[in-house]
Amino acid sequence: MDLHIAATLVPLLGWAVHGSVLAHRLASARRDPLTGLHTRAGWTARAEHCIRRHPTAAVLLVDLDHFKTLNDTHGHAAGDAALIATADRLRAWCGRHGIAGRLGGDEFVAVVRDLAAVDLGALTVALHRPLSYNGVSLPLAASVGVCRLAELPVPLLTDALAAADAAMYTAKGRGRRGARLSH
Repeated sequence: MDLHIAATLVPLLGWAVHGSVLAHRLASARRDPLTGLHTRAGWTARAEHCIRRHPTAAVLLVDLDHFKTLNDTHGHAAGDAALIATADRLRAWCGRHGIAGRLGGDEFVAVVRDLAAVDLGALTVALHRPLSYNGVSLPLAASVGVCRLAELPVPLLTDALAAADAAMYTAKGRGRRGARLSH
């Protein structure tokens, strides 16, 4: 009888271990390996949940200014350090008010439950703080585009991302490093 139970439990144990490994792989696929932020897929699911629950939510897109120049001048390790610092600063700014993610390259995203509850100016200051790297002070700068969901006819994440993207490129185009609200 014990042999029969063991013969039944061994495959079940194997499936449990396999399921655990797959769950871990899925969870890690939703995190950017360099910065630890949510990837696009992981962030999107959380952001959609946030905007359904919080009509005062806002979506932000952050793009590092002159990132290619930093990489070309100081090397890819310095570029990675800049990406990690940006991610850390964005994550800290979001705190318990929102969720940060990395879309790829030097583009980051965040959703906050209520833009009035956070200090957008503090984010701009943090993103423009130089980074100490191997004894050198690297200049960092970023353009930020913001879209309040309440300003959209229908509060959809895709529309908010498009509006935040347009606001970010407007800020870049005007040479204004900082935040720009969509209109």
